[in-house]
Amino acid sequence: MKDLFGNAILDYQNGNYTEDIITSTSISDEDVLPLPYLFRDFEDMPKLEKKALKLAKGLILDVGCGAGSHSLYLQEKGFKVKAIDISKGATEVSKQRGVINAVERGILDESGTFDTILLLMNGTGIFQQMSMVSKHLLHLKNLLKTNGQILIDSSDIKYMFEDKDGGFWIDTNANYYGELDYFLSYKGEKEVPMKWLYLDFNTLLTACISVGLKCELVLEGEHFDYLARITN
Repeated sequence: MKDLFGNAILDYQNGNYTEDIITSTSISDEDVLPLPYLFRDFEDMPKLEKKALKLAKGLILDVGCGAGSHSLYLQEKGFKVKAIDISKGATEVSKQRGVINAVERGILDESGTFDTILLLMNGTGIFQQMSMVSKHLLHLKNLLKTNGQILIDSSDIKYMFEDKDGGFWIDTNANYYGELDYFLSYKGEKEVPMKWLYLDFNTLLTACISVGLKCELVLEGEHFDYLARITN
Protein backbone atom coordinates (compact mmCIF):
# COMPACT_ATOMS: atom_id res chain seq x y z
CA MET A 1 0.00 0.00 0.00
CA LYS A 2 1.31 3.44 -0.96
CA ASP A 3 -0.96 5.16 1.60
CA LEU A 4 -2.27 7.73 -0.87
CA PHE A 5 -5.30 8.13 1.39
CA GLY A 6 -3.03 9.06 4.27
CA ASN A 7 -1.03 11.41 2.08
CA ALA A 8 -4.20 13.16 0.97
CA ILE A 9 -5.57 13.83 4.45
CA LEU A 10 -2.10 14.87 5.63
CA ASP A 11 -2.07 17.42 2.83
CA TYR A 12 -5.46 18.73 3.94
CA GLN A 13 -4.44 18.83 7.59
CA ASN A 14 -1.25 20.72 6.75
CA GLY A 15 -2.97 23.30 4.56
CA ASN A 16 -1.87 21.81 1.24
CA TYR A 17 -5.36 21.02 -0.09
CA THR A 18 -5.36 21.32 -3.88
CA GLU A 19 -7.44 18.36 -5.07
CA ASP A 20 -9.60 15.49 -3.87
CA ILE A 21 -9.30 11.70 -3.86
CA ILE A 22 -10.70 9.86 -6.88
CA THR A 23 -12.30 6.46 -6.29
CA SER A 24 -13.91 3.79 -8.43
CA THR A 25 -14.89 0.14 -8.17
CA SER A 26 -15.16 -2.86 -10.46
CA ILE A 27 -18.83 -1.99 -11.07
CA SER A 28 -18.82 1.82 -10.88
CA ASP A 29 -17.16 4.75 -12.63
CA GLU A 30 -14.86 7.29 -11.07
CA ASP A 31 -16.23 9.39 -8.23
CA VAL A 32 -14.81 12.21 -6.12
CA LEU A 33 -14.18 11.78 -2.39
CA PRO A 34 -13.91 15.37 -1.10
CA LEU A 35 -11.20 15.70 1.53
CA PRO A 36 -13.18 18.20 3.64
CA TYR A 37 -15.85 15.51 4.12
CA LEU A 38 -13.33 13.35 5.98
CA PHE A 39 -12.90 16.19 8.50
CA ARG A 40 -16.63 16.71 9.12
CA ASP A 41 -18.08 17.45 12.54
CA PHE A 42 -21.07 15.69 14.09
CA GLU A 43 -23.67 17.97 12.51
CA ASP A 44 -22.44 17.11 9.01
CA MET A 45 -22.42 13.34 9.52
CA PRO A 46 -25.05 11.03 7.97
CA LYS A 47 -27.84 9.88 10.30
CA LEU A 48 -26.45 6.34 10.55
CA GLU A 49 -23.14 7.66 11.90
CA LYS A 50 -24.90 9.99 14.31
CA LYS A 51 -27.01 7.10 15.61
CA ALA A 52 -23.93 4.89 16.06
CA LEU A 53 -22.08 7.58 17.98
CA LYS A 54 -25.08 8.14 20.24
CA LEU A 55 -25.26 4.39 20.97
CA ALA A 56 -21.54 4.11 21.77
CA LYS A 57 -20.72 3.37 25.40
CA GLY A 58 -17.84 2.43 27.68
CA LEU A 59 -14.36 1.85 26.30
CA ILE A 60 -14.54 2.33 22.54
CA LEU A 61 -12.50 1.04 19.59
CA ASP A 62 -12.82 3.13 16.42
CA VAL A 63 -11.79 0.85 13.53
CA GLY A 64 -10.60 2.54 10.35
CA CYS A 65 -10.57 5.90 12.11
CA GLY A 66 -9.49 7.92 9.07
CA ALA A 67 -8.99 11.56 10.04
CA GLY A 68 -10.38 10.84 13.51
CA SER A 69 -13.72 12.67 13.30
CA HIS A 70 -15.72 9.97 15.13
CA SER A 71 -13.08 9.54 17.83
CA LEU A 72 -12.86 13.27 18.44
CA TYR A 73 -16.60 13.57 18.92
CA LEU A 74 -16.63 10.68 21.41
CA GLN A 75 -13.63 12.08 23.31
CA GLU A 76 -15.46 15.39 23.64
CA LYS A 77 -18.35 13.46 25.18
CA GLY A 78 -16.00 12.04 27.81
CA PHE A 79 -15.42 8.57 26.39
CA LYS A 80 -12.07 6.81 26.32
CA VAL A 81 -11.36 5.88 22.69
CA LYS A 82 -8.72 3.85 20.90
CA ALA A 83 -8.53 4.71 17.19
CA ILE A 84 -6.85 2.35 14.73
CA ASP A 85 -6.21 2.51 11.00
CA ILE A 86 -3.88 0.72 8.59
CA SER A 87 -2.95 4.13 7.17
CA LYS A 88 0.09 5.74 8.77
CA GLY A 89 -1.04 9.12 7.47
CA ALA A 90 -4.50 8.71 8.95
CA THR A 91 -3.22 7.90 12.41
CA GLU A 92 -0.81 10.83 12.23
CA VAL A 93 -3.62 13.22 11.26
CA SER A 94 -5.83 11.82 14.03
CA LYS A 95 -3.09 12.53 16.56
CA GLN A 96 -2.54 16.04 15.19
CA ARG A 97 -6.25 16.76 15.50
CA GLY A 98 -6.28 15.65 19.13
CA VAL A 99 -7.12 11.95 19.22
CA ILE A 100 -5.34 10.80 22.36
CA ASN A 101 -4.81 7.15 21.43
CA ALA A 102 -4.40 6.60 17.67
CA VAL A 103 -2.45 3.56 16.47
CA GLU A 104 -1.40 2.35 13.02
CA ARG A 105 -2.90 -1.15 13.13
CA GLY A 106 -5.25 -3.48 11.30
CA ILE A 107 -8.23 -4.93 13.13
CA LEU A 108 -6.88 -8.50 13.04
CA ASP A 109 -3.78 -7.28 14.93
CA GLU A 110 -5.79 -5.66 17.72
CA SER A 111 -5.85 -7.56 21.02
CA GLY A 112 -7.57 -5.29 23.55
CA THR A 113 -11.14 -5.69 24.79
CA PHE A 114 -13.83 -3.05 24.41
CA ASP A 115 -17.41 -2.19 25.31
CA THR A 116 -18.10 -0.72 21.88
CA ILE A 117 -16.41 -1.41 18.54
CA LEU A 118 -17.23 1.04 15.76
CA LEU A 119 -16.92 0.09 12.09
CA LEU A 120 -18.39 2.97 10.11
CA MET A 121 -18.35 4.29 6.52
CA ASN A 122 -19.16 0.81 5.18
CA GLY A 123 -17.60 -1.04 8.07
CA THR A 124 -17.99 -4.40 6.36
CA GLY A 125 -15.46 -3.22 3.79
CA ILE A 126 -12.57 -4.34 5.98
CA PHE A 127 -13.78 -7.95 5.68
CA GLN A 128 -12.64 -7.65 2.03
CA GLN A 129 -14.48 -10.71 0.72
CA MET A 130 -17.02 -13.32 1.82
CA SER A 131 -14.38 -15.92 2.63
CA MET A 132 -12.97 -13.58 5.31
CA VAL A 133 -16.20 -12.59 7.05
CA SER A 134 -16.25 -15.37 9.64
CA LYS A 135 -12.59 -14.82 10.51
CA HIS A 136 -13.19 -11.13 11.16
CA LEU A 137 -16.40 -11.69 13.12
CA LEU A 138 -14.76 -14.29 15.36
CA HIS A 139 -11.89 -11.91 16.05
CA LEU A 140 -14.27 -9.04 16.77
CA LYS A 141 -16.19 -11.35 19.11
CA ASN A 142 -12.99 -11.94 21.08
CA LEU A 143 -12.45 -8.19 21.39
CA LEU A 144 -15.84 -7.64 23.06
CA LYS A 145 -16.17 -7.25 26.80
CA THR A 146 -19.18 -8.78 28.54
CA ASN A 147 -22.32 -7.05 27.26
CA GLY A 148 -20.24 -5.32 24.59
CA GLN A 149 -21.47 -4.27 21.16
CA ILE A 150 -20.26 -3.88 17.59
CA LEU A 151 -21.86 -1.02 15.64
CA ILE A 152 -21.35 -1.54 11.93
CA ASP A 153 -22.82 -0.06 8.78
CA SER A 154 -22.98 -1.18 5.16
CA SER A 155 -25.22 -1.10 2.08
CA ASP A 156 -27.09 -3.60 -0.01
CA ILE A 157 -25.72 -2.70 -3.44
CA LYS A 158 -28.08 -5.04 -5.29
CA TYR A 159 -29.73 -1.91 -6.70
CA MET A 160 -26.62 -1.32 -8.82
CA PHE A 161 -27.49 -4.44 -10.81
CA GLU A 162 -31.10 -3.49 -11.52
CA ASP A 163 -32.18 -2.98 -15.13
CA LYS A 164 -34.81 -0.57 -16.45
CA ASP A 165 -37.53 -3.20 -16.16
CA GLY A 166 -36.88 -3.83 -12.48
CA GLY A 167 -35.04 -7.09 -13.00
CA PHE A 168 -31.53 -7.89 -11.83
CA TRP A 169 -28.57 -8.96 -13.96
CA ILE A 170 -26.56 -10.55 -11.15
CA ASP A 171 -24.52 -13.56 -12.28
CA THR A 172 -25.61 -16.31 -9.89
CA ASN A 173 -22.50 -18.31 -10.80
CA ALA A 174 -20.17 -15.48 -9.78
CA ASN A 175 -19.02 -14.46 -6.30
CA TYR A 176 -21.33 -12.57 -3.95
CA TYR A 177 -22.41 -9.37 -5.66
CA GLY A 178 -21.08 -7.18 -2.81
CA GLU A 179 -17.47 -8.27 -3.42
CA LEU A 180 -15.79 -5.42 -5.28
CA ASP A 181 -12.36 -4.33 -6.40
CA TYR A 182 -11.73 -0.82 -5.06
CA PHE A 183 -9.48 1.69 -6.77
CA LEU A 184 -8.17 4.98 -5.42
CA SER A 185 -5.98 7.67 -6.93
CA TYR A 186 -4.63 10.98 -5.68
CA LYS A 187 -2.76 13.66 -7.58
CA GLY A 188 -2.46 11.38 -10.59
CA GLU A 189 -0.95 8.45 -8.66
CA LYS A 190 -2.84 5.16 -8.35
CA GLU A 191 -3.08 3.18 -5.13
CA VAL A 192 -2.65 -0.59 -5.13
CA PRO A 193 -6.17 -2.02 -5.81
CA MET A 194 -7.85 -3.63 -2.84
CA LYS A 195 -10.84 -5.86 -2.10
CA TRP A 196 -13.87 -4.15 -0.55
CA LEU A 197 -17.07 -5.82 0.67
CA TYR A 198 -20.61 -4.50 0.90
CA LEU A 199 -22.93 -6.81 2.84
CA ASP A 200 -26.72 -6.76 2.77
CA PHE A 201 -28.21 -7.05 6.25
CA ASN A 202 -29.57 -10.59 5.90
CA THR A 203 -26.16 -11.88 4.79
CA LEU A 204 -24.51 -10.15 7.75
CA LEU A 205 -27.15 -11.60 10.08
CA THR A 206 -26.56 -15.14 8.78
CA ALA A 207 -22.79 -14.73 9.14
CA CYS A 208 -23.17 -13.52 12.73
CA ILE A 209 -25.44 -16.40 13.71
CA SER A 210 -22.92 -18.87 12.26
CA VAL A 211 -20.24 -17.69 14.73
CA GLY A 212 -22.53 -17.36 17.75
CA LEU A 213 -23.25 -13.64 17.57
CA LYS A 214 -26.57 -11.80 17.65
CA CYS A 215 -27.31 -9.12 15.08
CA GLU A 216 -30.11 -6.58 14.98
CA LEU A 217 -31.04 -3.90 12.47
CA VAL A 218 -30.84 -0.53 14.21
CA LEU A 219 -31.56 1.98 11.46
CA GLU A 220 -31.93 2.15 7.70
CA GLY A 221 -30.62 5.03 5.60
CA GLU A 222 -32.08 6.66 2.53
CA HIS A 223 -30.09 4.71 -0.02
CA PHE A 224 -30.08 0.97 0.78
CA ASP A 225 -27.64 1.55 3.69
CA TYR A 226 -28.17 0.41 7.26
CA LEU A 227 -26.69 0.37 10.77
CA ALA A 228 -26.51 -2.93 12.65
CA ARG A 229 -25.72 -3.80 16.25
CA ILE A 230 -23.88 -7.06 16.93
CA THR A 231 -23.66 -8.59 20.41
CA ASN A 232 -22.64 -11.82 22.12
